[in-house]
Amino acid sequence: MPSSLETLHCDDIPASLIGDLDKVRERLMASLEQADNLAEMRGMEPPSDVYQALESHRREQLARVLAISSFAGETLVRHPDWLASLDSSGELDRALNADDLRQLLDEALDGAEDEATMHAVLRRFRRARMLGIVWRDLTRPPGVDAWQTGAAMSRLAEVCLEAALSWLEDWLEARWGRPARRDGGDQRLVVLGMGKLGAGELNLSSDIDLIFAYPEKGETEGGRKSLDHAEYFTRLGQKLIAALDAVTNEGFVFRVDMRLRPLGDGGPLVGSFASLASYYQDQGREWERYAMLKARPVAGDLDAGYELLSSIRPFVYRKYLDFGAIESLRELKAMINREVKRKGMESNIKLGPGGIREVEFVVQAFQLIRGGRDTELQVTSLKTALQRLPELGLLPQPVVDELLPDYAFLRDLEHTIQALEDRQTQALPDDDLDRQRVAFALGQHDWIALMERLDEVRERVRRHFDAVISDPEDEAGEDSATSNGLEGWRQLWRGEPEAAEALEILGQAGFEDGDTALKRLTGLSGSRQVQSMQRIGYERLDALMPMLLEAVAESDSPDIALERVLPLIESVLRRTAYLALLRENPDAMGHLMRLCSASPWIAEQIARYPVLLDELLTPDTLYTPADKARLADELRQTLARIPEDDEEAQLEALRVFKHAQLLHVAASDIAGTRHLMKVSDYLTYIAEVVLDAVLVMAWKALTRKHGYPLGEDGEPQGEVPEFLIVGYGKLGGIELGYGSDLDLVFLHDAAGQGETNGARPIDNSVFFTRIGQRIIHLLSAVTPAGSLYEVDMRLRPSGNSGLLVSSLTAFAEYQRDQAWTWEHQALVRARVVAGHERLAERFEDIRREILGRERERKALRTEVVEMRHKMREHLGSTSAQDSAGSFDLKHDPGGMVDIEFLCQYAVLALAHEAPGLLRFSDNMRILETLEEAEYLSADEAQALRDAYLAARAANHSSALTREPARGDSEAFRDHRDVVIKAWRKWMEPEQQG
Repeated sequence: MPSSLETLHCDDIPASLIGDLDKVRERLMASLEQADNLAEMRGMEPPSDVYQALESHRREQLARVLAISSFAGETLVRHPDWLASLDSSGELDRALNADDLRQLLDEALDGAEDEATMHAVLRRFRRARMLGIVWRDLTRPPGVDAWQTGAAMSRLAEVCLEAALSWLEDWLEARWGRPARRDGGDQRLVVLGMGKLGAGELNLSSDIDLIFAYPEKGETEGGRKSLDHAEYFTRLGQKLIAALDAVTNEGFVFRVDMRLRPLGDGGPLVGSFASLASYYQDQGREWERYAMLKARPVAGDLDAGYELLSSIRPFVYRKYLDFGAIESLRELKAMINREVKRKGMESNIKLGPGGIREVEFVVQAFQLIRGGRDTELQVTSLKTALQRLPELGLLPQPVVDELLPDYAFLRDLEHTIQALEDRQTQALPDDDLDRQRVAFALGQHDWIALMERLDEVRERVRRHFDAVISDPEDEAGEDSATSNGLEGWRQLWRGEPEAAEALEILGQAGFEDGDTALKRLTGLSGSRQVQSMQRIGYERLDALMPMLLEAVAESDSPDIALERVLPLIESVLRRTAYLALLRENPDAMGHLMRLCSASPWIAEQIARYPVLLDELLTPDTLYTPADKARLADELRQTLARIPEDDEEAQLEALRVFKHAQLLHVAASDIAGTRHLMKVSDYLTYIAEVVLDAVLVMAWKALTRKHGYPLGEDGEPQGEVPEFLIVGYGKLGGIELGYGSDLDLVFLHDAAGQGETNGARPIDNSVFFTRIGQRIIHLLSAVTPAGSLYEVDMRLRPSGNSGLLVSSLTAFAEYQRDQAWTWEHQALVRARVVAGHERLAERFEDIRREILGRERERKALRTEVVEMRHKMREHLGSTSAQDSAGSFDLKHDPGGMVDIEFLCQYAVLALAHEAPGLLRFSDNMRILETLEEAEYLSADEAQALRDAYLAARAANHSSALTREPARGDSEAFRDHRDVVIKAWRKWMEPEQQG
């Protein structure tokens, strides 16, 4: 008998485990003796020599593994020579990569001539690899942790799947031939790994959840018998399952679970891509979205598998924030809890309170809710998704710093329990000996210490789970006053109180016109839209309305809040995820009431574009508009998530971005956190960032098709658009309002007679005209998400009769020789808002040249005054309006346009003397420059600035309140007097005598 194992020991093995270690050691020694005898007969090296030569640290590892894992001991007793092969290949310290695994298994399968032999090879291969994985998991060499164990198990499963599938395809070819695509290309089975296999985080002793699919229908070719593809792939799938799942005297490879396929056990084993896409689109259930989060091609045609997953991605990841997913997860968790309780499985570390599944639910809730928007979450790995939540602002970093190690601990515990006997279980052991083994494996002194650690982990996990998944009404139920209030509103919504009692409830809640409020509510509840809602939609509405009515009652003006918020509810009755969003986020409801009460414009915007409800979830950004750099970065990240050739999706993202940023500005305006000029600045930044993006989109689309235009130097222009978008009016003057359109002029700098250098060349002039047309289309096209901006191109050279896009040279010539005075006035408020930096400098040179000319002041003044009078006649107030005590903020005497014309006249008349006037396009800084150049006194300049700001503030306010842009004559009397006095001084000096 070999003596190589007689001294096998490990100093820290508990005394309670020594007896069992001695038993398995004796069995292993007996097995080695038989193996040595067999080796001697064959003239081979005795296996016991390997054990004799083990280094001390390896002997200690062997003792540890045998003391803990019955599976490892049984495997070595049956195959004592495997320790040598695992040691020599390095598998005791590190997992083999996929290529090495494939090569090893392919070599082993080379001699397999029938299914039985193939089955045996797979089972021996899997058991040997499992021995290495268990060894590493229990001894923890550097770099090995729970995640590495899961990755190694997943890699093993994938290699076994692919090897078995390839062997079966070759073996069956003579009988049934091979399937092909309609274009003649190969067609293979697609094997989707689900659950932890799809995540690459498989358990030590887990089954594997699979879905089988194939790309196209047809018939096999080249075999003795032709089969319909559906039948071929079904038979192939059945044989693949048997290759892995069937239990033989060698055991099994992996238990296979196919119940996640469409219709479960009652559905076909294999589905075509078309049938799967149709199923998920028309019949897919919420829990299947949850399951498909983890789907990943693991064998067969991987490229086709990713193609299939891409086609069903919209089913899994919704474009909007889908808070309805939380309800589904909540229901699924409740069902699990009932099953756990019924079966007495509270100690189950996967399904029990604070267990593995609760961590997974936390992460998958965010993936389902936000994955359509935050595509960084479209990953199968729980670890990767969890690590990305803080950078997206979805979970605080300290929470993730607790969840990651706690989840790893739970997985370590799970792996240890399963390593005992290679048995799929998440139940804590009852046996005292197994408990001691598990505690020892996890570095705990005893079972009590391990349970104390487990309780701490589960308490933290449950706390974080509740914070994400808990029902808002459950939380409200803890406050009896809130709970009673909700119950009263629920009864009112359902129409249970008599009319008199309902009116009393509304009156006590602060409604001034209870009759109207009650009519609005009964009108909604009895409407055809509500009555025809599907069950889940109505349940969401019914759960939301009591909370919404309570929030309405708590607002400053309940009547106004209800009037403005109900159209929003009506607009989302068919998109009930938004109902779930509001119910799941009571704070968002409070922000909604505040904003809708203050501004009917905001209420209309949110009702028209319910996607804006998403913005209410992050008050930090809701009331803090982004500066231009942050806006550009946010938009860049948003567009980077969308394929470059998917223009429709990019445009949709642009519109949502614009509407959302507009809401941020309006919210900060209402909250009073931004100065008026900053409001206009932010509105202008939004437009500039959008214009930058639209220009790049148009440029890329045209250059892909036609190549690059030739510049004046004869060289092709590059990827950076050599094109300018010049903003005029409010955009140019950095004074955009909430509903402003964009006054634009397009310019380029290409050779007049050149053409593009692509496969389908066109003249430069045609190319740039199409660029302009494309930009206008992208900006103004109307979709369900609205449009970006209305565009006005009438300020281009020669107006509507001129070219849509001019060269810089032609623009300069026009401004020098043909432009009217009013066009030079418009040029005062012009500046480049998007485009090529070098061309922008040339434009500024032209602008300075034109505006800096010396002009005959009297003639200039006459033309400016005549233009002003024409505008007043067409746009100013009527006498009836004047008599009502209000005036037009923009066009009446003393209004904003008077100040704008004063500034434009001053620039055209004085810039040759005071070049500083050419630096700015906005009225406020032009007035400051006039003061610095001493054309205005400090008091005059300040009074004009105050008047201009007051009028603009009132104009912004009228946009938000949906009122006419008119000011109270008495309130603005002093401001108007200042403006009128300045107008007479500058523009009518002769009349002042």
